[in-house]
Amino acid sequence: MIERLFRTLHQEISGLHEAAYLLGVFALLSKILALLRDRLLAHNFGASEMLDIYYAAFRIPDFIYISLASLVASAVLIPFIVERLDKKEDAQRFFNNIFTIFFFAIVLVSVIVFIAMPALSNIVVPGLSPEAKTQLTLLSRIMLLSPILLGLSGLFASITQALRRFFVYALSPVLYNVGIIAGIIFLYPIWGLAGLAYGVVFGALLHVLIQIPVLLKQGFFPRFTLRIDMKEIKRVLTLSLPRTLTLSVHHLTLLVFVAIASFMEEGSISIFNFSFNLQSVPLSIIGVSYSVAAFPTLARLFSNGERDAFVSKVLSALRHIIFWSFPVMVLFIVLRAQIVRVVLGTGEFGWPETRLTAAALALFSVSVIAQSAILLLVRGYYAAGHTRAPLIINVTSSLLIVVLAFFFINLFNTNDFFVHFIESLFRISFVGGTAIIMLPLAFSLGTLLNVIVLWHFFRKQFNIAKTALGNTLRHSFYSSVFMGFVAHQFLKVFDDMFDINTFWGIFLQGFLSGLIGIVAGILLLRLLGNKEIKEAGRSLHHRFWKSKPIAPDQSEL
Repeated sequence: MIERLFRTLHQEISGLHEAAYLLGVFALLSKILALLRDRLLAHNFGASEMLDIYYAAFRIPDFIYISLASLVASAVLIPFIVERLDKKEDAQRFFNNIFTIFFFAIVLVSVIVFIAMPALSNIVVPGLSPEAKTQLTLLSRIMLLSPILLGLSGLFASITQALRRFFVYALSPVLYNVGIIAGIIFLYPIWGLAGLAYGVVFGALLHVLIQIPVLLKQGFFPRFTLRIDMKEIKRVLTLSLPRTLTLSVHHLTLLVFVAIASFMEEGSISIFNFSFNLQSVPLSIIGVSYSVAAFPTLARLFSNGERDAFVSKVLSALRHIIFWSFPVMVLFIVLRAQIVRVVLGTGEFGWPETRLTAAALALFSVSVIAQSAILLLVRGYYAAGHTRAPLIINVTSSLLIVVLAFFFINLFNTNDFFVHFIESLFRISFVGGTAIIMLPLAFSLGTLLNVIVLWHFFRKQFNIAKTALGNTLRHSFYSSVFMGFVAHQFLKVFDDMFDINTFWGIFLQGFLSGLIGIVAGILLLRLLGNKEIKEAGRSLHHRFWKSKPIAPDQSEL
């Protein structure tokens, strides 16, 4: 059994859809665990100041992780590694160089931030009490170990992905959430909030440890070196710096949002994070899976000069992202209350928190397709060695999101008609703290503008026809609207059949309504002769998890 497990860890997955579905399955498993994590947190704390502190404590460690780890992330390193795999010694030397520089850099920055954390806590949550800032400082200092561990894991993942060992890459976030859940269940009763932070560190440790067996077997385990080739480091930084700035600006946006939410009612940061985490489920399962699965192939095709195949692969992944994301977006909007109540409705998390989180989830869901498409298009740019366009577009988008946030909050605080319209639309009248949903509103509008501009320039850069995605968009729109309509009608039917004040009642109402809606959408897609549903059926028919391992072929890397 152990031998079979190790054989699975080392198995190569070569097909785009097979790899994407493998990643998607594990992303789903990871997100199920993440939802269990959030349910445990909601049960124990509700939308409270203590949970606000916990979520806010992630922001500085996350920013360090994004700012430094993205410099050597797989999206940057894979093209460098792929072009060196023919000469393993060169690939190992390059990997050692990157590992040495990254390790000492992130440790040094973490030590500096550890010392400066009391001052930084005033920036992260300016609206919270001094006692809350003291607790946040403690939690953030403990969590500073996580960007070091996750950064190393991301560095190791560049090898596992380049070798197409997607199983290991997919399993890492599952173990990360297992560690956090262990912290909630076992460590919180012992050490309080600090126990939650230690759980995060434990999850990060599992995240990196799972990568090591593959590196050892393939002979790529990194070593410290004093013979640093600064020309190679400069090449990597030249390519990765725009990407890092892009991601850093995005996380700066989240920092600003947390700071804004700290001035709102208690629990606002928690509401924002709960809804953001829920909307990230389809993003991780669909957008991240397809973009990660496609990237090594895109890098190889472009480096080999196969431009037409490169464009074809981007369009194939993009069509399936739209195909899967559109119906999920509609169902999340229609079934938002059922989703939130089933996942979070326990213990200290009551109906007012449910209604606010559901409203925020609906607004976030509007941009799920855009977020997923952006992940793919940006990776497409990186695979082609172009980093300036996504940097400029995403930085502008992030600035626009912040401006929109301040605009909508000001409008919400000064315009009674706007307040009444929003609260009536999302059925949150007479619920306190409704201003928090202005943040997801600003986020989604800015993200939609981002993807429109990004796709416009990507299409022009690679000479893609305007109608390339026409059928996919039309079919997905028609079927998703029909699916949402059917699901909404059956919500009313099952409302009379089940007691929606119980877990099983609201679960069955949402599940059966969504299931009937999905069946209706699939039937319409069949009638339309949709191409994507046929391709999806063939790929799912191909039992990739039982397929014969493909031996590494250096000429294809």
